[in-house]
Amino acid sequence: MLAGGRLTIDLDAIASNWLFLKNTLKSGTECAATIKADGYGTGAVLVAQRLWQEGCKTFCVALPEEGLAVRAALPDATIYILGGLFTGAAEVYEQANLRPALISLEDLTEWAGYCSNVGRKLPAAIHIDSGMSRTGLSPEDFATAMADSTLAGAFEPCLLMTHLACGSEPDHPMNKAQLAAFHAATDAYAHIPRSMSNSAGVFLGEDYHFDLARPGISLYGGKAVDTVPNPMAPVVKVEARIMMVRDVAKGSAIGYAAAATAKQDLKVAVVAAGYADGMHRRAGSTDEREGAFGWVSGHKVPLIGRISMDMMAIDVTNVPESIAKRGAFVEILGPNVAASDVAAYAETIDYEYLTGLGKRYHRFYEPLPAPDQS
Repeated sequence: MLAGGRLTIDLDAIASNWLFLKNTLKSGTECAATIKADGYGTGAVLVAQRLWQEGCKTFCVALPEEGLAVRAALPDATIYILGGLFTGAAEVYEQANLRPALISLEDLTEWAGYCSNVGRKLPAAIHIDSGMSRTGLSPEDFATAMADSTLAGAFEPCLLMTHLACGSEPDHPMNKAQLAAFHAATDAYAHIPRSMSNSAGVFLGEDYHFDLARPGISLYGGKAVDTVPNPMAPVVKVEARIMMVRDVAKGSAIGYAAAATAKQDLKVAVVAAGYADGMHRRAGSTDEREGAFGWVSGHKVPLIGRISMDMMAIDVTNVPESIAKRGAFVEILGPNVAASDVAAYAETIDYEYLTGLGKRYHRFYEPLPAPDQS
């Protein structure tokens, strides 16, 4: 293998996570799968095909181009485009049987106009802003559209949806405020299926489940809720090759900006993965702050200094030389190194880590081993 690292993705674990989420939902709620951003970096088409085998029939992506790729693999799936209706692209959506989640009155007006022109009431979701102030019709615009036969009356509103801003914090007052706003906007149209829950919403309880949940990060083993242990199976394992091991004397600077100083004599492994491979620059320890860890055959090994574009330094002082040696591999994300933990040290979130994994890894699709208990 000539790559600096290998990325192993466990499709069966994704399927297991989907089943867990499905079984967590109240009876009658459909569990879709959000596979945008290339399945959070894991490969959207392969993920969709595996989940289809497991019984998932509805998929959510961000962009029509993503939807077209999934449609080519799954001709009978229901596919929502969460990024809305791209200007002038209605015919493409119809031809590929893609359902836009209409995110503005302009979106809705264009879709309604297209449906009127072709004489067909085509399905679309309507996204309502319940307080996040990102995408979605205001409740007032939604009410106006629903009352107008030339707007919502010109197509088939097949789903009413909104999105949680603070679902990862179960006690945040925003959750109940958004729930109330969504009810106020949509209860008059309860005959139309409704959707509110992302991954975090699944764990907020049945009040948030409605008719369709659309989990994302939890499918890929990510931690959706901040305050409880993560119940999801790990999906991704990233291992990077040790390029060399060197002695670093006490007091020596390590890495760019001399941000870390050896507090004692160290053995440092230089590993072939950096921020070009999705490992954030701030993940390593400095003289000012603690950093993330990797894993080598039962040994927890600290990342030291600023992460470079193509490499990072790892303290292997306490690892036998027969293990931490040139050509060996270090687990930098995986069953023993949770993405949420590494992300926290880098002051970001596991979503960003997973979707940012670079193209330089060799990819393998196979079951992951259990966490190392040694």
